Amino acid sequence: MMRSITALLSAGMLSAALPALPALAAEAPLRADQQTFHDTYKELVETNTTLSAGSCTLAATRMAARLRAGGMPDSAINLYADPAHPKDGGLVAVYPGTSRTLKPMLLLAHIDVVEAKRSDWVRDPFTLIEEGGYFYGRGTFDDKAQAAIWTDMLARFAREHYRPARTIKLALTCGEETSGAFNGAEWLSVNHKDWIDAEFALNEGGGGQTDGKAVADGGRVAVQTLQVGEKAYQDFTLTATNPGGHSSMPVPSNAIYAMSAALLKVGGYEFPLQFNDTTRAFFRQGGTARGGAIGAAMLKLADNPADHEAETLVNADRMLHSLLRTTCVATLIEGGHALNALPQNVTANVNCRMFPGRTSDETQAALAAAIGDPSIKIAQRITTKPIAQVPPLDPRLLAPAQALVAKYYPQVPLMTSMSTGATDAVYTGAAGIPTYGVPGVWANPDGNGMHGLNERMEMRSLYTGRDFLTEYVKALASK
Repeated sequence: MMRSITALLSAGMLSAALPALPALAAEAPLRADQQTFHDTYKELVETNTTLSAGSCTLAATRMAARLRAGGMPDSAINLYADPAHPKDGGLVAVYPGTSRTLKPMLLLAHIDVVEAKRSDWVRDPFTLIEEGGYFYGRGTFDDKAQAAIWTDMLARFAREHYRPARTIKLALTCGEETSGAFNGAEWLSVNHKDWIDAEFALNEGGGGQTDGKAVADGGRVAVQTLQVGEKAYQDFTLTATNPGGHSSMPVPSNAIYAMSAALLKVGGYEFPLQFNDTTRAFFRQGGTARGGAIGAAMLKLADNPADHEAETLVNADRMLHSLLRTTCVATLIEGGHALNALPQNVTANVNCRMFPGRTSDETQAALAAAIGDPSIKIAQRITTKPIAQVPPLDPRLLAPAQALVAKYYPQVPLMTSMSTGATDAVYTGAAGIPTYGVPGVWANPDGNGMHGLNERMEMRSLYTGRDFLTEYVKALASK
């Protein structure tokens, strides 16, 4: 989503010259506290936490040791693992506040990563490599940067004897990157909500983006976002069956043809347009910034969702189109059993990103109606998926974020956004903990290799984001 935000603003906000950031630690010797943070980050990145060969439990154990080294007592650190998933463990740590009336806040990050084959990468994905102003390695951005920032923050608070008013909780969890795998955030929300219960949670999903170049190479941070809400993820398995037979005697009834027709119907179906408070605010702010025909259409549509002419213009931008509705797309297909036989079974996966408030059942019903063929069976891959919740646009979180963006990134806008993707916020939100994706670090428009090859984090982004988030957490913990 962040890649498209730069395109959205290119005709407006990005035309103004933005100030360069001051020299940072990535270009000078590290301070002692930055070196300690670097070592935490390095250890976490170099701990393999893939589903196939890694261990989140080991990573959590190592982060617990970092917290203890900072001075947090064992009684404040809870390492957990479900017995059926011994390598998918995590930790919950509690840093006590002084107030008896303020509810805690939760710092949430996942420590599992997407698979990475050494043979595919230029560099070893599980060795932190510093090169050209970047840290390279699987998870350097998603999401071990934030996990290391949170862990280092609590360890530093303990070392410095910081006394917040609000209790600060930390949850490092496993399973975010693999739908259907054991998910630590879900497990905690269902089985031990008291461990993580909080007035609100800070999570991945927000952040900044450059104008296309690394800041170290003269680029500019173009925008920062506070994520307020996201879609829910669901996969549907479509199945077509047929008695089959010899391919020398074909018949009109063919499972491949039936599935092909069904997928064409899915591809042609448009879910209805929807707005919520977050997307309406985004369209108004973004439309003003963008200008031109699409910017004007964004403003018209925010005021009148029934303006079909404005919707047609807006839908030309795939990110804006996706922000306005549930989307479903075919991603996998498999069928047939022999080159010389009529197919007996064909399956396809349709991946849906459901607008907040929409359920899997009603999405499945919409797909069935669009396909119009009762012989095509539709099943949900995960039947326990919560409904995505949109947290309120809380000024208590927004105001300090705006102030810190103005301090760290002068003239850069802070926009509230809804993610078209999904994070573990779907579980904490369903548990009654409003969850927000924080600003702070930034990425490049190409996505920095997240989920792909040669994932990287700009060094200046990491150190600046760490300082930003430390101030942000202190501001929220102080009142």
